[in-house]
Amino acid sequence: MRILAATDGSDAAARAIEFAARLAKELRAPLKIVNVVSLRDIPLVQLDEYSRSGHVTRPEAMTVESRERLWIARQRVEAFAIPDVQFESAMELHEGNAAETIIDTARRDNADIIIVGKRGLGRLSGLVLGSVSQKLIEDAPCAVMVVA
Repeated sequence: MRILAATDGSDAAARAIEFAARLAKELRAPLKIVNVVSLRDIPLVQLDEYSRSGHVTRPEAMTVESRERLWIARQRVEAFAIPDVQFESAMELHEGNAAETIIDTARRDNADIIIVGKRGLGRLSGLVLGSVSQKLIEDAPCAVMVVA
């Protein structure tokens, strides 16, 4: 079994990462953790301020943000002593779709299950905007587990 977990740095994603780590350890399965960062994830004002203060481009600032999220996930996973863990950052510089990027990763890696955290959208917002977890449930090529 191949496990793919996605993190956005939220509390729900942290719980999903821990669940994925426990499952990978119990099944002795490989685990890949991916973070998809897009312009929608970081307010442009914050991104521009970070870029100016660090003298880096927007994509470089987004890379730093993604690496920080993956570092936090790595800290959570290390406690489980799983031998086969990979971390991957994917960037969307335009108005991309994180769910599509996660699905592409799952297809490329032949994942058997995708584990993600539940997004805290209200009922109306969820209907209007959709959520990453909902899109994964509808379109993923494998099982999807959403951790609350």
